[in-house]
Amino acid sequence: MTINCKGNCIDLSTPKVMGILNVTPDSFYDGGLYRNEAAILKQVEKMLNEGATFIDVGAYSSKPNAKTISETEELQRILPIVKLLINNFPNIILSIDTFRSEVAKQAIELGAALINDISAGALDPKMIETVAHLGTPYIMMHMRGTPQTMQQQTHYDNVLKDVLLYFSKRIAEARQFGMKDIIIDPGFGFAKTLEQNFELLNVLEGFKISDLPLLIGISRKSMIYKTLDATPMDALNGTTALNMVALQKGASILRVHDVKEAMECVKLYVQLNA
Repeated sequence: MTINCKGNCIDLSTPKVMGILNVTPDSFYDGGLYRNEAAILKQVEKMLNEGATFIDVGAYSSKPNAKTISETEELQRILPIVKLLINNFPNIILSIDTFRSEVAKQAIELGAALINDISAGALDPKMIETVAHLGTPYIMMHMRGTPQTMQQQTHYDNVLKDVLLYFSKRIAEARQFGMKDIIIDPGFGFAKTLEQNFELLNVLEGFKISDLPLLIGISRKSMIYKTLDATPMDALNGTTALNMVALQKGASILRVHDVKEAMECVKLYVQLNA
């Protein structure tokens, strides 16, 4: 199972880690921490040195009820960061966390390598066609509504079947446009209750039916810290515990704030299955 990132063939048969870089002032865990060049470069260097294969940059907070920003503001936030990272880390495999096709297009033209879309194309009808034309890998996540409305859309007849049906439609559309490398993300915390998040994690093997790489993003999320009666700051141990569960159930990529601990998880998982 491989994906092509700017000519680099990434083998996902061994799970990989994606480090998160939020350049928003209001992300639920690290909002506002990386707002100057020195802080950004230091954090990205740290994540790369700790073993991250991908760095995922987002300039639009997608936490529940997050403030919406315009496309212009998103571009003004993210494009200078893309330039900064490409210039300082020429071999970086940069993922762009956006649901807007114009943001995706301009970031890829600057040197980014893949697109991570929380809406799987539902929030911009041009997104799937644009990414297919760009020829980059595409991470499509399951969500209903928008970050502002998603938590009012949590009714499912069967959460696994409903999410798989959603992906089957999105994947079919992407294939029609000739898209080759698709990664799916069940969207933990997006239009799902705490109980539904755990139900989905418990049946994660069901996504193998898609025969596509699976990205899991549960790092420091509310399903962890609320269950532990804690805060996002205190949720690293819980994140590590559930990341190992995700790996055992078929995850190909762990999207995390804490790369070192996730890499340790992957190394132990690999040894366990050697």
